[in-house]
Amino acid sequence: MVNPPRSAPDALPIAVTLGDPAGIGPEIIAKAFRDSPAITAGCFVAGDVATLRRAVGFVSGPGRPGVPVALIESPAEALDAPPRCIPVLQISSPGPLVPIGQVSAMAGKVAADCVTWAARAALRGDIGALVTAPLHKEALAAAGVTFPGHTELLQAESAAFLGKTVADVPVRMMLANDELRTVLVSIHVSLRDAIKAVTVERVLQTLRITHASVGAVLGRTPRIGLAGLNPHAGEGGLFGREEIDILAPAIAAARDAGIDAHGPFAPDTVFMRARATPERVGAFDVVVAMYHDQGLIPVKYLGVEKGVNVTLGLPLVRTSPDHGTAFDIAGTGCADPSSLIAAIRMARQLRA
Repeated sequence: MVNPPRSAPDALPIAVTLGDPAGIGPEIIAKAFRDSPAITAGCFVAGDVATLRRAVGFVSGPGRPGVPVALIESPAEALDAPPRCIPVLQISSPGPLVPIGQVSAMAGKVAADCVTWAARAALRGDIGALVTAPLHKEALAAAGVTFPGHTELLQAESAAFLGKTVADVPVRMMLANDELRTVLVSIHVSLRDAIKAVTVERVLQTLRITHASVGAVLGRTPRIGLAGLNPHAGEGGLFGREEIDILAPAIAAARDAGIDAHGPFAPDTVFMRARATPERVGAFDVVVAMYHDQGLIPVKYLGVEKGVNVTLGLPLVRTSPDHGTAFDIAGTGCADPSSLIAAIRMARQLRA
């Protein structure tokens, strides 16, 4: 039996996962569909109808019209949804609404179920990309989910689909906005463990993934700057030898493989050098950072509302807004959807 041909990725709908239903995810989704109909056209929410209807109530009011929430039976129905209508595919079993702004096992399970469904749909080719609203790591843990976040869950699902081990599907986190891109050697681990993760093999693997993924987006070989681990990039070994013993050999091996990698550079200046502005082109297209906060602080400082989280190395397209669940403002209707809208826009670009 011959399998029917898959649709082109750019003709497939995009799934936006609900995120933690106790956080701002549903509210920014409602605002994105209301305020950016051209960007959200062909998108649908993998989530819960009742939660989305509650969110619409939070963001509606005088001068802020509500939007209809429509239950759909398949992703393809989203392609025919009218503008400013939120198509929702019911993933979780309908039940009581979770309390706003509180960590709960129920919320963690709903959020994880939505991401798992969307990952499998993307791997099957039923959707063109997934955009994930924020999760809460404590809620995931309370629900018994063994993954600390989206990246690890999606990596495990991809490995299972491909019949590989997780180690054979290496992934990296990239945070990007219009001015700066940064890719991380390690993600959600302690600082002590992140330092241990700085090895020649892992840094070289990160450079390879960055070269392939960012190059595909740019349509050319990307210029990669590597941040040092130590202050002043070790100052010739005075403040640590990782730059000499680990980073320099990784860069040399990468360059031998045709990767345009440079460094290691002092981490307090490399991000400024890479930043692109209307006045000048950045020295690098992307910076590889040694650990989570080193790479994310500069991008987030430029504006959380502009940042997009992209998972590199997966056999699917996944983007996410550059912020968390914001329990402190959940339910107030004041959350800014700009980062989610940017994530949907980038998912469209990457799926083509």
